[in-house]
Amino acid sequence: MCALCGVLGGRGHWTESAAAPEAFASRPEQHTRARERQARTRLVNRVLGHYGLKLDDWLGGAQVLRGRTGRTALVNNLSEMWAAADDLSRQDCDPLDPDLLQRLERE
Repeated sequence: MCALCGVLGGRGHWTESAAAPEAFASRPEQHTRARERQARTRLVNRVLGHYGLKLDDWLGGAQVLRGRTGRTALVNNLSEMWAAADDLSRQDCDPLDPDLLQRLERE
């Protein structure tokens, strides 16, 4: 399958409630896939900012990860995003880094 077909016709990732609605049946509010992606992107960007990275939605099917130098990577889910983040930042991006957690607590 070509990359474009994968983006346009990709399946939901296990981290998306739309992929397994029964697992999130007790959620009081109704969520759309777009709203969920936006909320997840906002949260992830708080972590990625610590490493000089930013994640943006791309056509509702993938996301673009951008580094400080202008390097980019197209990712389909959070698993791919962490590997690309390590590559773009040229360091290990640890979401449990004590310095990062302290900064997040201050915010």
